[in-house]
Amino acid sequence: MQENKSVAEFILLGLTQDPMKKKIVFVIFLIFYVGTMVGNSLIIVTIKSSRTLGSPMYFFLFYLSLVDFCFSTSIAPRLIADSLSATKTISYNECMTQVFALHFFGTMEVFVLILMAIDRYVAICKPLRYPTIMSQQACTILIILAWIGAFIHAITEIILALRLPFCGPNLIDHYCCDLQPLLKLACMDTYLINLEWATNSGTVCTGSFVILMISYIVILHSLRNHSAEGRKKALSTCISHIIVVVLFFGPCIFIYSRPPSTFSMDKMVTIFYTIGTPFLNPLIYTLRNAEVKNAMRKLWRTTITSESKR
Repeated sequence: MQENKSVAEFILLGLTQDPMKKKIVFVIFLIFYVGTMVGNSLIIVTIKSSRTLGSPMYFFLFYLSLVDFCFSTSIAPRLIADSLSATKTISYNECMTQVFALHFFGTMEVFVLILMAIDRYVAICKPLRYPTIMSQQACTILIILAWIGAFIHAITEIILALRLPFCGPNLIDHYCCDLQPLLKLACMDTYLINLEWATNSGTVCTGSFVILMISYIVILHSLRNHSAEGRKKALSTCISHIIVVVLFFGPCIFIYSRPPSTFSMDKMVTIFYTIGTPFLNPLIYTLRNAEVKNAMRKLWRTTITSESKR
C-alpha cells in the first residue's frame, strides 16, 4: 500500500560508477536503442504497407516488433540518460510504472512468441486446415487474449510491489526498477512476497519456454514428411524463431525462476533480454526471411520513386 511508504524517490546505481565507463555505456546503449527503434519501426511499416505480408506469421511478427519497440522504450531511455547524470533519482510513482511496463511488455513478448509457435505448428503440421484455424478473426482474438494475459500478470506484479513499505535506504543496485531489487529495500519480511513473485514470474517464463520447445520439437519432427524445398523454407523460419526464444527465455529463466538471491551478473543478464533481444529480433527476422527483405526493398523503391516525383 502506498501509504506504508516513507521513501518518496529511489536512486538507481546503474551499471557502473566509473566516469569513463559511464560514457561508454551511453554510446553503446544509445546505438542499441536507436537500432532497436529503426529496426522494429521498419518491420512495422513494411508489414502494414505490404500486400504480400498478410499471412498470420507476419501479423504476429508485427506485434512482436511493436512490443519490442515499447519494451525497449520502457527501459533504455532512462539507462542512457542516467549514464550521463550525476544523480540517478527516480520517483516512487515512476518506479512503480516501470515495474508495470517491464512485466507487461515482457509478458506480452512471451505470449506473442507462443502465438508465433502455434502459427508455425498449424502451418507445418496441419497445412490443409491452416486457413480455417488461423483465420484473421482467430488471430485477432488470440492477440487480444495475449494483451489481457499480459495485463493480468503485470497487475499481479505491481500489486506485490505496492505492498512493500520502504523506510530507507533508497539505493537500488540496478539500472531499472524491478521487484527483485525492490524487495531488498523493503522494511519487512519479504519471504512470502518473494515466493509469490518467483512462482508467478518463474511459472510464466519456465512454463512458456517448455511449451515452446516441445512445439518446435514436434514441428521439426514433422518436417521429415515434407519435400526438400518445403523442409528448407520451414526450417529457416523455425530456426529464426528458436534463436529468438533461446535468447529471450534463457536470461528470463535465470532471473525469475530461482530462489530469492542476487548475483553480480544479474544486471548484465537483464540487459540481454530488455535491450539486447529487442535489438536483435529485427536482424534475425529480416536477415533470414526473403519475403520481408523483398517487401522492404519494394517499400524503399516506392518511397524513393515518390520522393523523386515531387
